[in-house]
Amino acid sequence: MTAEQTFSLTRSDRLGPALVRATGDERWREHTAALITGGKSNLTFELTSDAGSLILRRPPTGHLLPRAHDMAREARIQRALGVTDVPVPGIVLVGDAPGTLDVPFYVMEKVDGVIPRETLPAGYADSPTDRTALADALIEGLATLHAVDPASVGLGEYGRTQEFAARQVRTWTRQWEATRTHNVPAMTELSTRLGAQRWAEPARATIVHGDYRLDNCVFASDDPRRLVAVLDWELSTLGHPLADLGLLLVYWIQAGETVPVLTPALTREPGFPDRAQLVDRYAELSDADMTELPAYTALAHFKFAAIAQGISARAAGGQMAGQEFGDLDAEVARIAEAGLLALDSTDDPHRPAPTRTDPH
Repeated sequence: MTAEQTFSLTRSDRLGPALVRATGDERWREHTAALITGGKSNLTFELTSDAGSLILRRPPTGHLLPRAHDMAREARIQRALGVTDVPVPGIVLVGDAPGTLDVPFYVMEKVDGVIPRETLPAGYADSPTDRTALADALIEGLATLHAVDPASVGLGEYGRTQEFAARQVRTWTRQWEATRTHNVPAMTELSTRLGAQRWAEPARATIVHGDYRLDNCVFASDDPRRLVAVLDWELSTLGHPLADLGLLLVYWIQAGETVPVLTPALTREPGFPDRAQLVDRYAELSDADMTELPAYTALAHFKFAAIAQGISARAAGGQMAGQEFGDLDAEVARIAEAGLLALDSTDDPHRPAPTRTDPH
């Protein structure tokens, strides 16, 4: 990204004074901005000045799908969770009025630590014991989130909970139809079968992160057993906790499985626990009924395939600040086919079907 593109997306001349007003620190008037790659929906920039570092989140450029990229919603849930045991960055500034970036945005604290992506720092969580501990911290963070009473933190009306899964199927079917460029038989079948699924209502609606995975979390630099921040709350709502667990299983790639195009495959490395261990750990920590986990894992595949198609469309339209992700057609089909496999895995809800293995 060129300096001119960065300036047009972050408007330091306007944002600087706003940060001074929000922080009371004159040093934020002059700052630099750098795109943090890896974000495939909203754009994330690190802002740096003599006062330190902050993180800016803003939507991509161009046409946006209805109800997508809601910056105020992200900021709202992080502020609400700030009083709980769920670790979230503090919100510094929320803006939606013309005259700053001319789009809704927010600025939050930067939390120092390790974000596990394609690799880990040398010497960090390099033993099976530490990698299991890191996975346990991830699952404990999810269980902690799901234990929060939404009403107690002002989020009782954060989302409709009736027929949560059925509405998710309809939502992601609409998103898929809005961005698809060709017919994908596996997506058609998955949409039809999920639409016909008889979903049970959860015993208790929980806060659902909507994109809970290893690289949306920050771990302490000196201790992989300690989760210090959960990031990227764009898809958060109220609903069934298994929606989060099912999606985490989609992201958790095991040894020998296909390396995904859009998300890291760090967990293929030796020493990381398998998906079954994650499920067992979550079951130990929560009161969730695990019966429908295969169906929620299939729903997670459907959602992720629709997201992948949306990313492809935004990148093709030049809305992703110059980031390129290649041809995602085959990846969308692969994800959907894995969803069908998961939906057929009803013999043991604690052992969702694996994604297709890599023949190489």
